[in-house]
Amino acid sequence: MTARRATLTAVVLGLAVAAAGCSTVSGTVDRLNPFKPKEVKDEAADGRRISVIAFDEKVEQAEGLKGLDFYIPPPAPQPDWTVPGGPTEVAVENIDAAPAFEIAWRKGFGKGSSAKIHVTAPPIMADGRVYVMDAEADVAALDARTGAVIWRRTLKSENRRDKTAFGGGVAFANGKVYVSSGYRFVAELDAATGAVGWRQDTASPVHGAPTVAGGRVYAISTDNELLTFDAVTGTPGWNYQALVEPARILSASSPTVTGDVVVAAFASGELVALRAGNGNDLWNNALSRASRTNALSEIRDVAGRPVVFKGDVFAASHSGVFASIDLRTGQARWSLPVSSITTPWPAGDVVYIISRAGELICASRENGQVYWIKDLNEGIKKTKDRHLFYGPIIASNRLIIVSNDGRALALDPKTGEIKKTLKLGSPALITPIAAGGMVYVVTDKAELIAIR
Repeated sequence: MTARRATLTAVVLGLAVAAAGCSTVSGTVDRLNPFKPKEVKDEAADGRRISVIAFDEKVEQAEGLKGLDFYIPPPAPQPDWTVPGGPTEVAVENIDAAPAFEIAWRKGFGKGSSAKIHVTAPPIMADGRVYVMDAEADVAALDARTGAVIWRRTLKSENRRDKTAFGGGVAFANGKVYVSSGYRFVAELDAATGAVGWRQDTASPVHGAPTVAGGRVYAISTDNELLTFDAVTGTPGWNYQALVEPARILSASSPTVTGDVVVAAFASGELVALRAGNGNDLWNNALSRASRTNALSEIRDVAGRPVVFKGDVFAASHSGVFASIDLRTGQARWSLPVSSITTPWPAGDVVYIISRAGELICASRENGQVYWIKDLNEGIKKTKDRHLFYGPIIASNRLIIVSNDGRALALDPKTGEIKKTLKLGSPALITPIAAGGMVYVVTDKAELIAIR
């Protein structure tokens, strides 16, 4: 087991925090109701944590679905990938990219992971450039066709308090790159040159990448606070304080924005919908459950990004809940006892998720019944020898997954059969992206690999 693998699966950060409970601080006021029709009242808006799964359940293939086909749309172009996890609301379910599934080039872009610092930021792609962040939170822009480094920017402060930090990420909007950092700041850079436009310090580190939508920048700090900033000026807006959680994993989530609704996930296991205009909470679900046989279930972190698709929110927690939740009402449509730290991928009739145990699960979007389960660690009996897998995404009719033992896998989305394997040369612990006809993978060595 590598040190990095142990970090992501078992090492827990104890966070010293000063605030507790749920509260919302309003900035600008926006009375628009995104939930039409207007006569429908908001539900679960009183901050209650609603349990969405019963105890002692198990994921199994549905007998009635064995061998049945399901619909996945044909590949379609995806020119850019501007925020972590892809578009804020899934538009292209099967991206036309990397049909040959061969490595085109690889390029180092900074400092790789070590015992104290980690490469955690997902790459983004816009206007022919890929933007990445290394283990020391330095940001770089690379040519998407060749991998040539266009600019690199060091942003960490000289503050002794933050001598060592990690985490954060990047997002793109309107010719600007927005950066969040474990060095306790959020910043805006010029996408063409890397010049700093504005920078705002934060009270706590930010380990997840920011999201930019509707003129606002959203980021979640390690003390479970959702922060907002004006995208043009950097002026702080409203914030939302989720339940404080003393234990979390190193992976971190990014908010999802659709219309006037922000969906954010926290280390407390809370999945919360808020009004983008003022931060008023609409509903709150608890994606968590306790297990008397698994102490790790007490780590409730929702590390993968919530995904909005056709009116539903898909999200999974470390403690063992994978759920589909109605975006409008906050009510769970279905749930499965799956422990995961990755982002789900909905496509056509189904949704895919990878469990911490390395099981790739294909479930019906409508009812959560399971079409098939592929054990990516098949044949490996000892827990310490099992690998971690990150993804999936769908590109050119293939499920693309990477692993902590340095592989990229292409699987049949209808059956889970492995069609092709690439050796990356170093561990990959970040979900790939697909845009502009290519798949891009960031490795633990701070290397960007382009797959054609």
